Amino acid sequence: MAQLLIIYHSRTGGSRQMAEAAAEAAADETNTILKRAEDATPEDMLTADGYLFCAPENLAALSGQMKEFFDRCYYPVLGCIEGRPYAQMICAGSDGANAARQLARIATGWRLKEVQQPLILCTHAQTPEAILAPKTLPEDQLDACRDLGQALGAGLAMGVF
Repeated sequence: MAQLLIIYHSRTGGSRQMAEAAAEAAADETNTILKRAEDATPEDMLTADGYLFCAPENLAALSGQMKEFFDRCYYPVLGCIEGRPYAQMICAGSDGANAARQLARIATGWRLKEVQQPLILCTHAQTPEAILAPKTLPEDQLDACRDLGQALGAGLAMGVF
């Protein structure tokens, strides 16, 4: 059975909720592993057949902990995961596009195959208090994450990618 690896980082809970929603739906379709970025290893990357990366945008860039995951795992898997499918989800306060571009450039370096445009959910957090506050995402936004997880899991299970 194909294996989907979902790697996420979350500081205030938004990205965690997104990743958990996607993992719940994907698990109905294929073997799904959910890992925090700080716990994910190159070995996890090597054993998976596809990936879903989920992170917040911080200061118009990919969150530091997610970037650290990529820094730590990039060279150990370089040349070993080419052609595998991936998708990404970004939890942003206003935009998210730069974080998505940054993640896509890393995936391009690995020669991964993007199978879905980035899913960017906006919390509209614009004050220091709102930015740092714990997040609770609405169900309609989590449904989009579930749809992405289910589609990615089904595609892996059917060998579409």
